[in-house]
Amino acid sequence: MPKIAELPFKMLALNRFFLLLLLVLCSLTMNAQKGNAILYGVVSDSTGKPLPSATVALYGSNQFITITDSLGKYELELPALRQDTVIFSHLGLGFSKAILNLKEGERHKLNKSLYFSSTDLKGVEVVSEKIERGSGMTRIDPKLSNVIPGPGGNSVENLIKTRPGVTSNNELSSQYNVRGGNYDENLVYVNDVEVYRPFLIRSGQQEGLSFINSDMVSNISFSAGGFGACYGDKMSSVLDIKYKRATEFAGSASLSLLGESLSLEGSAGKGHRFSYLLGVRQKSTQYILGSLDTKGDYKPSSTDIQGYIAYDINDKWQLDILGNYSQNKYNVVPSNRTTTLGTVSEAIQFQVYFDGQEVDNYQTMTGAVSLIFHPNDRVKLKFITSAFQTTEDETYDIEGQFYLNQLNNNLGSSSFGQVAFNLGVGTFINHARDYLNANVYNFEHKGFLTLSPNNEFQYGAKVQHEMINDNMNEWNYVDSAGFSIPIQPDTAITLQNTIWNSHNISSNRFSGYVQDEIKWGNGAKKSLSIGVRANYWDLNRQTAISPRANFSIKPDWKKDFVFYIASGVYYQPPFFKEMLDLSGNFHPDVKAQESIHFVAGMDYNFRAWNRPFKFVTEAYYKILNNLDPYFIDDVRIRYFGNNTAKGYAEGIDFRVNGEFVKNVESWASLSIMQTKEIIANNTYYLYYNQYGQLITPSVIDARPVDSVKKTVGYVPRPADQRISFSIFFQDYIPKHPTYKMNLSLVFGTGFPFGPPNSIKFIDYFRMPFYRRVDIGFSKQLVGENAKTPSHITFLKHFNSIWLSLEVFNLLDVSNTVSYIWVQDSGGTKYAIPNYLTTRQLNLRLNIKF
Repeated sequence: MPKIAELPFKMLALNRFFLLLLLVLCSLTMNAQKGNAILYGVVSDSTGKPLPSATVALYGSNQFITITDSLGKYELELPALRQDTVIFSHLGLGFSKAILNLKEGERHKLNKSLYFSSTDLKGVEVVSEKIERGSGMTRIDPKLSNVIPGPGGNSVENLIKTRPGVTSNNELSSQYNVRGGNYDENLVYVNDVEVYRPFLIRSGQQEGLSFINSDMVSNISFSAGGFGACYGDKMSSVLDIKYKRATEFAGSASLSLLGESLSLEGSAGKGHRFSYLLGVRQKSTQYILGSLDTKGDYKPSSTDIQGYIAYDINDKWQLDILGNYSQNKYNVVPSNRTTTLGTVSEAIQFQVYFDGQEVDNYQTMTGAVSLIFHPNDRVKLKFITSAFQTTEDETYDIEGQFYLNQLNNNLGSSSFGQVAFNLGVGTFINHARDYLNANVYNFEHKGFLTLSPNNEFQYGAKVQHEMINDNMNEWNYVDSAGFSIPIQPDTAITLQNTIWNSHNISSNRFSGYVQDEIKWGNGAKKSLSIGVRANYWDLNRQTAISPRANFSIKPDWKKDFVFYIASGVYYQPPFFKEMLDLSGNFHPDVKAQESIHFVAGMDYNFRAWNRPFKFVTEAYYKILNNLDPYFIDDVRIRYFGNNTAKGYAEGIDFRVNGEFVKNVESWASLSIMQTKEIIANNTYYLYYNQYGQLITPSVIDARPVDSVKKTVGYVPRPADQRISFSIFFQDYIPKHPTYKMNLSLVFGTGFPFGPPNSIKFIDYFRMPFYRRVDIGFSKQLVGENAKTPSHITFLKHFNSIWLSLEVFNLLDVSNTVSYIWVQDSGGTKYAIPNYLTTRQLNLRLNIKF
C-alpha cells in the first residue's frame, strides 16, 4: 500500500473523496442503524501546526475511518445515539482518543493536538520525522529523561549532556557547554518562554532543581548550532521544551534518597476544553555531598512548584498559563578536608581545618500568560506576556588553617603514605555578602502563517524590560607560609579578589524576526529556511542584525539520506554578568558578542540486524568576534567586562542511535573540537639577570637587569575540551522485560586551567580526563509485563510501578572540577584539586497512575 503522505495533495483530496464515499455506502447497509452524526475539525501538533495525513478512526471498526487533508482538516461520519471512542493518530506522534455520544444528525466540531509519543521500545529519532531532518533541530524522547541515571536527578539536562557537541565535567550541575561555548551561551525555552539560570551560583553543589520538570514534558527539541531566526540571541545552542496538554486524569510520583516528586494532570469540559498540569519536586543532595573531600554539616534543600493550565475559550481562542516557584537553600558548616595529590615519587597531602559557615538562598518565580488565536486553519497568532523575578543571597565567612605535607614515598618503609615532613602552613579567609534582585518583564507576539502546503512563514516581535539591583562585597585573604605578612610595620595587609560595588540598572530590549520555509521537489525533496533577526538594547545603544539560513535535500535514492547546510550570524547581547569586570566594576559600553556559524551535516536512516538505526554527523566552524574573555571556577563565570578578544571553534560530531538491543533505544556520541581566542594587548615580560639567565623578579638575590616584552597569541578558551565521548545504553533480560538496565558513560579530555591573579594564559595546564559511569537496575512491579497478585486489589489503580537501584560513579573515579592554589615557604605553587563525588548508591521508586 503506498504511503498517502508521499502522494501529491490533489491525489490526497481525491482519495479522501472516494474514502468518504465508501464510508457513506457502507453506513447505508449497517444493521440496526439509528442514524448518523458528523464529527469534524482540525488535527494539529503540539505547536498548533496542522497535520496532514493524520488518521481519525472509530475504535474497533474498519469502516468509520478517514485521514486529514493538507490543512489538517477531517470530517468523519459516525453512528449516532451510542457511546463510541474515536482515535486520532499520526506516524511518529502517538495517538489521542475521545469518547463521544452524538445525537442523530449532529455536526460536532472537535480539534485535536497530537504530541510526540514513544516508549523505550522504539527509537524516537528513527521513527519521528515531525521535526524535519536537516532543519537544525533534533527531537529527543522525553521519556528517557526519567530513566537515565545521575546524581543530579533524572533530568532533561542529563540527556542533553550525552548529545554530540555537548560537554560537561560536573555531574552536580545541570549546566553544559556546547561546541566550545560557556553556560551563558545556551538558550532554554519552555512553552516559548525563555528560562533564566541563577546569577550568583558558583559551584555545582549550590545548584538546586533545574527549571524543567521532566514529568511535565511532551516534546524536547535541541540544536547545537545553525538554528533558525525564530530562536533568540545566544551564540551556542537552543533547547526548546514543550509541556504536555492533558486529555485525561493521570499522575506520577517518585521517591528516592535524593528527593521526591509528584505530578498530576487532567482535563474537564466538553472536548477537553480545560486541562491542567501540576508538578511538585523536592531535592536534597546532602547524601551525595557527604562523599566530597570537604567534610562538614551540609544542609542543601530545593523545592519547586510548577503549573500549566490550558483553556479553549472557544473554537478560535486558547488561553495558556505557566507558573513556577523555586526555593533553593544551601547551608554548610565545613569542618575539615584532606586531599592527596601528585604521583608516587612526589605525593602531597593537603589538610585544612575550617571555622565558619556558608548560608545561601536563591528564590525565583516565573509566570507567563499566552493568548492563542486561530482565525482559520492557515493562521495562528500568539500573544505572550511573562515575568521573571529572582532574589539571591550569598553569604559566607570561612576561615581555613591548612597544612601542606610531603608524604613518605619509600615503598619499603613501614610509614609509607604517611606524612614525612611539612612543606608549609597557612591561613585563608573567604568572605562574601552578595545580594542580587533581578526582574525581567516581557511582551511578545508570534505569528505562524501557512501560505501554501509547501510554504510556512512566521514572524515575531518582543519587548523586554529589565531591572537589576546588585550589591557585592567579597574578598579573600591568603597567608601561605607568611608571604602576605607586612614586610614593614606600617604596611597594610593586602586582601585578594576584593569586590565592593553596588549597581542599579534599568533598561529595555527590543527584538524581532521573520522566517520563511519553502519545500519543493518531486524526486529529490528540498527545503530552504531563511530568516533574519534584529535586536536593540537601549543601554549600550547597539543594533544587531542576524541573517540565518538552512538548506536540506533528501536525494531520490534507495537509501534514506538527508544532507544539509546551515549558516547564520548569532549575536549575544550582554546581560548583567558580562558587563562586570573582575573587580566588579560595571561597563555599560560592552557590546554583543558575535558568532558566525557554518554547519554541514548528514543523517542516514538504515536497518541493521533487521532493526532501525540512524547515523548523524555534523562538521562546523564558528568565527567568534567581539568576545568578552572570562575565567571559570567550577560553574562560576567571571568576565573581563570588555570586547577585547576574537577566536574560532571548529570540530566534527558523530552520533549513532537505534536498537542495539531489540526494542530499546541506545546511542553513542563522539565529538572532536578545538576552540581558541586571541586577546588584544595580552602581553607579558621575560626578565633576565646580569648573566643573561631567565629569572623570576620576585627572587631577591636575582634582580632583573633586562626584560623582553612578549605578546600572547591564540590560546585555548576555557571550554576547549578536545575530545568527548558518551554512551547511553539500555538492556533487559530476554523473555523477562520487567528487568532492565540503563547505563550512562561520559568521557572527556581535560579543560584548560591556570594560576589565578596572573597574566592570562602564559602558563596553561590541562585538567585530568573526566571519566564517569552511572548505571541503574530496574524491576517493574506493576505494569504491562508484570504479573501482579490478584488479591492485592489496590495495585489495579496504578499503570506502572518501577523500583530502581542506581550506582553513581561506578568506577569510583576522582574527577576534578577546579583548583585551590597555595604555595610553600620556598615560593613553589601547588594546584590542589577539588574533586567531585565518589561512588554512591541511590534507591528510587517510580509510580504512574
